[in-house]
Amino acid sequence: MITIPYLTALTTYFSYGLLFAFGQLRDFFRKFIDWWKASNLQGYAPICLGLEDFYIRRLYLRIQDCFGRPISSPPDAWFDVVERVSNDNNKTLQRTTKISRCLNLGSYNYLGFAAADEYCTPRVTETLKRYSASTCSTRVEGGTTALHIELENVVADFVGKPAAMVTGMGYVTNSAILPVLVRHGGLIISDSLNHNSIVNGARGSGATIRVFQHNTPSHLEKVLRENIADGQPRTHRPWKKIIVVIEGIYSMEGELCKLPEIVSICKKYKAYVYLDEAHSIGAVGKTGKGVCELLGVDTDDVDIMMGTFTKSFGSCGGYIAGSKELIQYLKYTCPAHLYATSISPPAAQQIISAIKVILGEDGSSRGAQKLAQIRENSNYFRSELQKMGFEVLGDNDSPVMPIMLYNPAKIPAFSRECLKRNVAVVTVAFPATPLLLARARICISAAHTREDMVKALEVISRVGDLVGIKYFPAEPKKTQLQEATKKLD
Repeated sequence: MITIPYLTALTTYFSYGLLFAFGQLRDFFRKFIDWWKASNLQGYAPICLGLEDFYIRRLYLRIQDCFGRPISSPPDAWFDVVERVSNDNNKTLQRTTKISRCLNLGSYNYLGFAAADEYCTPRVTETLKRYSASTCSTRVEGGTTALHIELENVVADFVGKPAAMVTGMGYVTNSAILPVLVRHGGLIISDSLNHNSIVNGARGSGATIRVFQHNTPSHLEKVLRENIADGQPRTHRPWKKIIVVIEGIYSMEGELCKLPEIVSICKKYKAYVYLDEAHSIGAVGKTGKGVCELLGVDTDDVDIMMGTFTKSFGSCGGYIAGSKELIQYLKYTCPAHLYATSISPPAAQQIISAIKVILGEDGSSRGAQKLAQIRENSNYFRSELQKMGFEVLGDNDSPVMPIMLYNPAKIPAFSRECLKRNVAVVTVAFPATPLLLARARICISAAHTREDMVKALEVISRVGDLVGIKYFPAEPKKTQLQEATKKLD
């Protein structure tokens, strides 16, 4: 739970209030200007009503240059950011021919597979020549190749489940599969900070949804106990099934889920566990097998395992893994399998090759080196940020590091000042986070060298002083302590 300093909360509320007041004032005068203009709606209702797009028009457009920055190179440790200009106060942005070579602290390239790889890239290129870029068909028609079958077997073995099913998009894996797993008469208990794909999947299921406090097993048990006792709304009949949905690493918090405690509670109340490992599979654990390996949880105790290939594997798509009966059922009923084009064959080959590197099946130790490097980089970077006085969320070993910004004026200031110094960061604000909890989300990669991280820390420290986001006192540097000790001696 994030505790916002009183003064910070007050100034943040004041800043948003000021933006809202001036936005409403501008909208008020805009009505008079529009009144003189002839309407071209011809009887249609406005497709975007005033309050519905107020946030976009009056807040987001002011700082939209901080989002959606186009790149013109692979998302490696360093990449090329295309510069943009605006001639209408940021309402529209035009790309220029200029590029900036920037240190990449925003991409989910946890193991460095997003760039050219000596083992993966030749095999992907060969697959492109053999199969082309797309199957142009669904899995149940002409979209299943030998690669798709191999990929599902490789993924199932990697995560420690009997079977797996892959989809062409990570977001859809949650949003399309949850409505198939549980329907009317079922109960979904979801962590309050679960990803939007889980939220939309749960809403589309028709099941009753209950939320428990973020990563709090005691509150989960309370919610389970109360809802089991009450039963279904109105009829009070027993629930047809209960599914608890959690994430391995929470993408906006960088926190590891308390999986052992949650699994124990779910066993006690006979609820299924649905684990989203989008940000943890491949990135944590001794051999990259996710939070189950890291936290010592048997994969047999997790009923449904979900993950994506866009983070640690340098590809696209997602998977769902579980019992053979579950996967067979999903292949008959899941719309992402029945109606969506299957995952691209080159993308499938990239995943297979990346997993082989991680497991050392390529004949080298590069996979183990990458895993050791991402752990070392993540823990070093987090530790140094905290020493500087930043408020950093998350746990050790997590490659996701949110730095709290809070105030809306600090969102574009931090992003733009870092970019000026050739460091590309991702800033996140409402509606992706609660209104008061804007942050910069740093994603560390095994591809980052120590020199890269030292440069990033120097820039972030300088910008942090400039913007005023060091909310804690900084620790004295070791050299200063050593000098002070020598003087005392």
